[in-house]
Amino acid sequence: MSSTDPDVLLGPADVRALAARLGVRPTKQRGQNFVIDANTVRRIVRTAGVRPDDVVVEIGPGLGSLTLALLEAADRVTAVEIDDVLAAALPATVEARLPGRADRFELVHQDALRVTELPGPAPTALVANLPYNVAVPVLLHMLAGFPSIERTLVMVQSEVADRLAAAPGSKVYGVPSVKAAWYARVKRAGAIGRNVFWPAPNVDSGLVSLERRTEPLRTTASREQVFAVVDAAFAQRRKTLRAALAGWAGSAAAAEAALTAAGISPQARGEALTVEDFAAIAEHGPAAG
Repeated sequence: MSSTDPDVLLGPADVRALAARLGVRPTKQRGQNFVIDANTVRRIVRTAGVRPDDVVVEIGPGLGSLTLALLEAADRVTAVEIDDVLAAALPATVEARLPGRADRFELVHQDALRVTELPGPAPTALVANLPYNVAVPVLLHMLAGFPSIERTLVMVQSEVADRLAAAPGSKVYGVPSVKAAWYARVKRAGAIGRNVFWPAPNVDSGLVSLERRTEPLRTTASREQVFAVVDAAFAQRRKTLRAALAGWAGSAAAAEAALTAAGISPQARGEALTVEDFAAIAEHGPAAG
């Protein structure tokens, strides 16, 4: 399916001309940084392992740089865009540059954090250059709401990439690391320089790959119960779990009882625990009764 025509993808001049025609200035408020390098979007599609039978959902397509590369490789692409001007313009860009694939493209003009359903077949992959200010909430919302998504590749701020892929014991291991691990096997999948964006951000970017667990985590606790423990444990990350979970459990003594029952030292700290450990604590918590 891969195109031999380099003109299909957007280069720096194309992106700037399109933005000028639409009167678009990338806004900090929405964390917009448009990719202007065709080789980078090809690399993202390749790293994501997009297959000809994939139904890909893309969040925040912007002017369509990545969208076009995805459409060349996948069976279908559904893009979710919150910006009125960008959402209105994207179908025309697809039609002009990939007319033969335009019927394989759908646009959902909505806030990704509010999307609960998508048109067409269920998505099998999520590939996106996520706006930095909402990257983690959007990613977790999509993984929760669309269990058919098996593979995800997102480009995020380098620091966020580190946090998502961190293992227990790491300094940057925290709420995003544990919650992402609930759904998937998470790993860093590369670094992206600043010069492939317009405007160039003042931070580096990283790729994160998430492969959904084939079997859900084995626990009698619900996701909400487990996440409540995670949030409590990291809200006061310098404290021991006995102290940090006191509010969640009702008292420090109740927290100690839940921890002991789960086989975890009350003196441990949240950053030492795996997602399985947090699930074990939730099973012995007040709400799990």
